[in-house]
Amino acid sequence: MPRAISDWQQDQRTGIPQDNNAALDYGSAFKALYTYAKPHRWSFLLLFFFILLSISADLLQPYLIKIAIDDVFTAEHADYRSLLLLCGIYLLLAVVSFVFTYLQNNLLQKIGQSIVAGIRSGMFRHMVKLSVSYFDRVSTGSLITNVSSDTEGLNRFFNQVLASLLRDSLTLLIIIVLMFQLDIRLTLFCLLVLPVITMIAYGFRSYMRTTYQMVRTALSRMVAFAAENLSGMNLIQVFHQEKEQQRQFTERNDAFYRTNLREVRTMVLFNRLFDILGNLSVAFVVWLGGRAVLGGHIEFGVLYAFITYIRQFFQPINSITQQWNTIQSTIVSVNRIWSIFGVSPDVRDPEKAASAEKAGVEGKVEFNSVTFGYGSGHKVLTDIDLNIRPGELLGIVGATGAGKSSLISLLCRFYDVKEGSIRIDGTDIRSLKQETLQRIVGLVQQEPFLYSGSVLDNIRLFDETIPVETVIRACEHVGVDQLVRRMKHGYETRLAESGTGLSSGEKQLISFARIIVFQPKILILDEATANLDSHTEQLLQSALRIVSEGRTTLVIAHRLSTIRRSDRIIVLDRGRIVEEGAHDRLMELNGYYARLYLNAQGVLV
Repeated sequence: MPRAISDWQQDQRTGIPQDNNAALDYGSAFKALYTYAKPHRWSFLLLFFFILLSISADLLQPYLIKIAIDDVFTAEHADYRSLLLLCGIYLLLAVVSFVFTYLQNNLLQKIGQSIVAGIRSGMFRHMVKLSVSYFDRVSTGSLITNVSSDTEGLNRFFNQVLASLLRDSLTLLIIIVLMFQLDIRLTLFCLLVLPVITMIAYGFRSYMRTTYQMVRTALSRMVAFAAENLSGMNLIQVFHQEKEQQRQFTERNDAFYRTNLREVRTMVLFNRLFDILGNLSVAFVVWLGGRAVLGGHIEFGVLYAFITYIRQFFQPINSITQQWNTIQSTIVSVNRIWSIFGVSPDVRDPEKAASAEKAGVEGKVEFNSVTFGYGSGHKVLTDIDLNIRPGELLGIVGATGAGKSSLISLLCRFYDVKEGSIRIDGTDIRSLKQETLQRIVGLVQQEPFLYSGSVLDNIRLFDETIPVETVIRACEHVGVDQLVRRMKHGYETRLAESGTGLSSGEKQLISFARIIVFQPKILILDEATANLDSHTEQLLQSALRIVSEGRTTLVIAHRLSTIRRSDRIIVLDRGRIVEEGAHDRLMELNGYYARLYLNAQGVLV
């Protein structure tokens, strides 16, 4: 892990705030970038060589004209051969400048794109390892901004700012050397303006940095709001909330608009001050140098070259200042990106993981005095003791908020228990690698997620080692094979994002076929039949009887008919198990389960 990322994680453990707007100084930001740029150090060295050659070729051209004016044009006897030689050298310098500028731009693009691609890939790789609790706290729109907009800000830095910093810094250095070569006294007078430039830059620094943080925050809020509304558009339209959501979006859009205008005003004022300084300096050189030429102290060619250099002297300074907004934006982007790298998963693999081969797992599940709550809130599950036999079909029922989904989330280890333990075949799941646990436990959720890709890829999750025949057999088990074959390209039919065009039942059946393909030893159905019609539910029930044979199966259902034939049913109420047993026994008790079942049948109790 890069040292800069480790520093961020240390800050987080010691209580330093880690959010997308936290302050990050220049040294830390560029130190963080250096961890990704270091592998390209030889390419940067070659880039420096290209820039040095192209700049030298550019800056020697005014010096050649100075020689032509003083040594050829004003000489008593014009030497045409010397003039022709100077023209040839001038042309050669122009060609050298063109060639090495072309090479430096291409090399810089290659380096920059490679670094940004590495950061983007590393950030996504880190995010997919974060715990579910992190995504409960952070909005999807904010993360999308980090992956797209913030990494694009880094891309602009490497493709624009870095070139400007290298090229313009070298240009300033070489110009100063050439100016001292021409006239020391005139150069010293011109350098008096440098302290003024430093003071202006320092004065603007804090204000501009705050401005760019405001811009990034406003953009993140607007994107997050838009993403949230697009995902819930059907709800907005059903409840006629278009005007209200438009009003709220307009507020966020206006905030982004105002912060952008503040950014533009800041940059215009900043750049114009430098334009004024540059023009005053040129006027000063013309006045001071003109007097020296008239007094015979310096030659006219020297004054011409000096004026050219002083104009070029302010061009790189102005170019660097024009990149100031990108530099500030880069600092903020690095801050936001590294704040993600600084987040450690709440659920981690153990240092010494227990071994568990799927083939040898029996499927015994034990909840031992399990207590759990989200964050620092109230307890969702309290002192849960539950033993599930290998191969048992367990139904889990309860009112909304009773803790059903939390129970299976703990078994999948989306979260870790606060107290107690969960064991599979006597092994605490916290001692297993998450990859191992995920091969043992399979989950079908109420809202199935389908990727943009073919039906085949969605069922085997892009694992080409799984044969097509296995996928087809799984689809035949759940009764979705005929549906797939009616599609235009069969199993190669590409699905749109989230399976647009398929009914909820069809998506659920594809999701169920997916779980059959991976053959987990423990199968969890979380409200998997909630969105299915009666016919589709019958297909799923038939497939369930086949796939649950020899496997431990946990079924959460609001439709109590789904779990009526379960080996055992547990009833949750306010995070506790209040009843358990087979359907008939629970009905005989005439308790909480009986009331739920009769209410589901339309019988008032």
